[in-house]
Amino acid sequence: MREYLPLLIMGGAIGFFSLIFTVAYLTVGRRKDPSEYERSMSDRELIRRLLRYAKPYRGSFVAVFFAMLFSIAYDIASPLLVGHIEGTVKGRFELSYLFLVVAAYAGILAVSLICTYVQAMILQKTGQKILTAMREDVFTHIESLSHAQLSEIPVGKLVTRVSNDPNAISFLFTNILVTLAKNVMVIFGVLGAMLLLNWALTLMVLSFVPFVVLFTVIFRRFSRKVHRRVNDATTEINTYLSENLSGIKITQIFNREEEKTAAFKERSDRLKRAKRQRMLVFGVFRPMVYMLYVSSVLCLLWLGGKGYIEDRTFLGQTITSEVVVTFYMFISKFFNPIQTLAEQFDMLQRSFASAEKIFRVMDIEPDVTDAPDAIDLPEIRGEIEFRDVWFSYKPDEWVLRGVSFRILPRQTVAFVGATGSGKSTILSLICRNYDIQRGEILVDGVNVKKIRIASLRRHFGQMLQDVFLFSGDIRSNLVLRREDVTDEEVMEACRYVNADRFISRLERGLDEPVRERGANFSAGQRQLLSFARTILHKPSVIILDEATANIDTETEQLIQASLERIKTIGTMLIVAHRLSTVRRADNIIVLSHGEIVEQGTHAQLLGQNGPYHRLYTLQYDREQLGSAH
Repeated sequence: MREYLPLLIMGGAIGFFSLIFTVAYLTVGRRKDPSEYERSMSDRELIRRLLRYAKPYRGSFVAVFFAMLFSIAYDIASPLLVGHIEGTVKGRFELSYLFLVVAAYAGILAVSLICTYVQAMILQKTGQKILTAMREDVFTHIESLSHAQLSEIPVGKLVTRVSNDPNAISFLFTNILVTLAKNVMVIFGVLGAMLLLNWALTLMVLSFVPFVVLFTVIFRRFSRKVHRRVNDATTEINTYLSENLSGIKITQIFNREEEKTAAFKERSDRLKRAKRQRMLVFGVFRPMVYMLYVSSVLCLLWLGGKGYIEDRTFLGQTITSEVVVTFYMFISKFFNPIQTLAEQFDMLQRSFASAEKIFRVMDIEPDVTDAPDAIDLPEIRGEIEFRDVWFSYKPDEWVLRGVSFRILPRQTVAFVGATGSGKSTILSLICRNYDIQRGEILVDGVNVKKIRIASLRRHFGQMLQDVFLFSGDIRSNLVLRREDVTDEEVMEACRYVNADRFISRLERGLDEPVRERGANFSAGQRQLLSFARTILHKPSVIILDEATANIDTETEQLIQASLERIKTIGTMLIVAHRLSTVRRADNIIVLSHGEIVEQGTHAQLLGQNGPYHRLYTLQYDREQLGSAH
């Protein structure tokens, strides 16, 4: 047997240092290409930021650590107890002693199961709390971004950051970190127990570790590639579905179903191939490690059995049936964590990738923020003034050029002009949806940049051409989660804008369900609900941005009657292509290429024979031609 000693010592030493290398490689690893996980933040920075979410629950993690120690103790003690039971049976000890040993094993097992259950429950509850806190932070931060910033980020990407990515991070706290820590501690704990029990057989087991390292390194490299392909294919198919399901009516109108189906099948096949490759990688890695485990067991049975049969020793170490049985169980406890170690670290890297994507969004600094000395305005009279305002969405592409005007309290002012002249932009700037580059915008004589954004917008009610209704019912869409509004106040607002006429005909009234984006209501009904929603929140300044476009004549008459009532509430700002909507305005401002070209009442502007007169004449002739047909 002595001829095995140099080979075992060399193999054991190589195996031990290979084991250290495996853990270090997986823990630290090489610095990854940013393209692999779209990474740019260091692991240390990500861990530091993630720990801020875990810090409030450090007591829970300490409890999990102690529970985990009991589980690890079972993994190390159970082979020793089973081996001792085998020795007890063979040694023909009294039955009462055997009963005590078996009872001790059952007790340790019960404690381990209880600790595992407690550990799982604590981690799941803690993980959900961390998940909730992170989602709320991301959603709140997205809400703070300006219109310009939100326009640059695809909605699907933001939805993924709020919904999917936090799930991966929750899994990091509930499973990955604890499993990684436990696996590493089990590996070295079992290794230490084996060395104390029989160092010669331990060297034999360690001699298989270099092959595990080789398979792990290969697996890690291929697993990154297949995971990336699956993620890319999943993102591609989700993007395609989101776009084409939203535009499915256009597909049907132009009879392009077959072409769209073929394009979807191509992306679906790409995802299928990527998942098949991932299954292949995992399907090869696990059997290879299992093969090493079986090989080590066969070597144990051969070397241990040979030593037991010949002289009850192996390289000077005593060999008994108890030692062989104990090592048989230790080998399983040793290889199982190694088998999952690479997969766990791969999942850790993917969790870090999700964390970085979230932190990238949270690192976007809002470009429209409150000044340090910003003030609240409890009430406003509705006086608005532009002083030499210049604004551009893109550098040096001016949308507004030196615009100046003044709106008195409770005036109705309309902005007209060709598409792209800057009408809607002016309305957005008043509410600080964007910040101007030059000049000043004043509300009641106060620069809007010196007013808290929430305080400023609270006094404005906006009614847009594209009315957005949330899924729910009519009442929830009008009150927008305000609990201090009664049903009577809601109906009063509806009557004020003539929305009660169609609501009263609905079977459930205010409880009538609203489907996604209000698809079960006509454009005119959605607009009337928008009017009622605005009135219900009692604004001091009302903004109508193409609010009367794309509606039928009957509904337009209802809206015109509503506008006459709404005008008495406060200052009203109107943008409309239909000049019939603005004829009764106190002042009409005509814009062209971002500049004011003329302003005055409807009668005054018609008398000037300028741009407004041409717009009115053109629209009047078009309407007359349409009515003739």
